[in-house]
Amino acid sequence: MMKAAIHSVPAIAKKLLHSILLFSVIHLAHAEKIGEGAGVQLADIAGTPIQLFTYRPSGCTPKAFLLVFHGVARNASTYRNAARPLADRLCMIVAAPLFDLQRFPTWRYQKGGLAHKGAIEPAEHWTGQIVPQLAQWLQQNEGNPALPYFLIGHSGGAQFLSRVAAVIPNQAQRIVIANPSTYVLPSTEEDPPFGLHHLPDAQSLLRHYLAQPVVILLGQEDQGTKELDESGEAQEQGSTRLDRGEQTFRKAQSVASAHGWPFNWKLLEVPGTGHSATSMFRSSQAIEALTIPAP
Repeated sequence: MMKAAIHSVPAIAKKLLHSILLFSVIHLAHAEKIGEGAGVQLADIAGTPIQLFTYRPSGCTPKAFLLVFHGVARNASTYRNAARPLADRLCMIVAAPLFDLQRFPTWRYQKGGLAHKGAIEPAEHWTGQIVPQLAQWLQQNEGNPALPYFLIGHSGGAQFLSRVAAVIPNQAQRIVIANPSTYVLPSTEEDPPFGLHHLPDAQSLLRHYLAQPVVILLGQEDQGTKELDESGEAQEQGSTRLDRGEQTFRKAQSVASAHGWPFNWKLLEVPGTGHSATSMFRSSQAIEALTIPAP
């Protein structure tokens, strides 16, 4: 049986927001402003060094940051390159953080560090806390604390962003979750990292999750089993990534409607595309996902 966390949700949210807003916990680590073209930076996020693979388009004034989250191959530089067409089209600065396997194994990265060996982790240990702090680091480094940010992840990175959307306070304009193997279901019946059961004030978390600016982006041909989570909890979400995404969206829509809650999710599908970050990021639907007006 999953062990319950001992923190209350208001206390968790207050602590997370406090850590996000404190400039003292985020250091520039001798970083320089992100220059044009491809580059590499090292961010110190509350004492955790995170390598960033960056890209700044030329000939335009950046309108936002695009934080890009890699999959199981831990190939952040490849994901940075795959996102360049999006950055050029939308004039965004790309930052693709590397979550190495040694420090961020599956339970800490893909599954967000929410639970380990049957026990819910303390909120301050949830890996997703890095995301809003990293966004603030980028804003400080750019000298523009008001520059908005967008999140996009594919496969394992999308699994991570599902956990971020569910439990981490953030100010992302959009959270694009592309072809993940599993989700945090919009439910208080499944245990973390697949649901919100046993989390304090789970109903409030669920309402928050459904109000997040989530876009589920699915390749219509993503119906294979390579690197697919086939655990019992994952199989309950559906048989393929396409099926799981469609079912999760429908369930979220139904739960929000039943409670009369705000629902800000969108579902977009890419025809003729399977499990490929490059193809997904080059699609017109990816552009649409990042340009849908904020709720």
